[in-house]
Amino acid sequence: MSDTDRPSLIRRTPWPESASRPVGTPLQPSVVYASRNPDALDAQYEGRTEGFAYSREGHPNAQILATKIDGMEGAVGGIVTSSGMAAVTAAVLGLLNAGDHIIAGDQLYGRSLRLMQEDLPRLGIGATLADPTDIEAFRKALHPETRAILVEVVSNPTLRVADMEGLAQLAREYDLLLMVDNTFTTPRAYRPFDHGADVVIHSVTKLLAGHSDAMLGYVVAKNPALQEQITTTVITWGMVGSPFDCWLAERGLYSFDLRFDRASQNAAELADHLGGLPGVRRVLYPLRADHPDHNRAAHLLGGQGGNMVSFEVEGGRAAANALTEAAANIAFAPTLGDIGTTLSHAASSSHRGLDAAAREAIGISEGFFRVSVGVEDIALLKREFAEAVAAAVKPRGV
Repeated sequence: MSDTDRPSLIRRTPWPESASRPVGTPLQPSVVYASRNPDALDAQYEGRTEGFAYSREGHPNAQILATKIDGMEGAVGGIVTSSGMAAVTAAVLGLLNAGDHIIAGDQLYGRSLRLMQEDLPRLGIGATLADPTDIEAFRKALHPETRAILVEVVSNPTLRVADMEGLAQLAREYDLLLMVDNTFTTPRAYRPFDHGADVVIHSVTKLLAGHSDAMLGYVVAKNPALQEQITTTVITWGMVGSPFDCWLAERGLYSFDLRFDRASQNAAELADHLGGLPGVRRVLYPLRADHPDHNRAAHLLGGQGGNMVSFEVEGGRAAANALTEAAANIAFAPTLGDIGTTLSHAASSSHRGLDAAAREAIGISEGFFRVSVGVEDIALLKREFAEAVAAAVKPRGV
């Protein structure tokens, strides 16, 4: 056989043709895509044909996942990012300029707070934090340079429910962009575009993917021109999520409704159970009658309280250590949205960047915990938490 007849193993064998198609979405990890000629590549970049060129600019698995989340949120043209924080950052940096100002909820996720307080000022973007349950606090925070509002519908980790109707009205009144982080609520409980939002953000890592094995975010703007600005920022700053993580997250979406409903039911029962345990100072769950925003939650969330429960035990850090050690079958981890229940301690994880006084000001003590409730048998969860709380409040040395 001559050299010209010998088949090459390097990039020469085409994808097998088939009269059938795969039921599961194929994973496509290729970084680059070959075009027929320069004219064909021009046609792709100019939008005259559909295709891919370089995975930092997009790839099939990201497009499939984004399209599915678009459908859940009633959106068009969203983009998947490498993390939830990448989605927050892309929205803010893509739509604000130096000299602009943003008002953000004062109980955002810890890294979102850092972005507002430390990183944006370095880039010449002003930020003010305000209580999203108090519309007058946001009104007082307005500057002539204010261009946007950023809030979580349900805050992390204190589960306060934002005055979304008031914020939407304020945004319309002053022609501001309303950016909504919908991670906790998900489109199962709340669809921000139906309530006046301009931008919707998700940490897909959490409930949407749901298995603690994929780190991704998602961001979409209602206005296509604004979405183009966000997409350009994602591409330029290298924020696109990996094909493998997108493939995993898409798989997770197929069971999302089932997981969310079961976990939410468990959360409501666990919240009531915790509320009856000696040594528990308070329990926070949006649909409980003793929640400070109960009426607003019932109105906004349509009976979907979500899977997140927060509670506080007596005894400070020593009690916190005892509780986590006693809850041997509950993963103590700074995450949420897994199919299994996880327990986190804001003072040592998400909000460790705040000093003790700042944490206390928003209701986070050393005895404060957040529970991301999973789909386990509720009887097992009740027993596990009863034993853990008992260990935490047991007098030291006994």
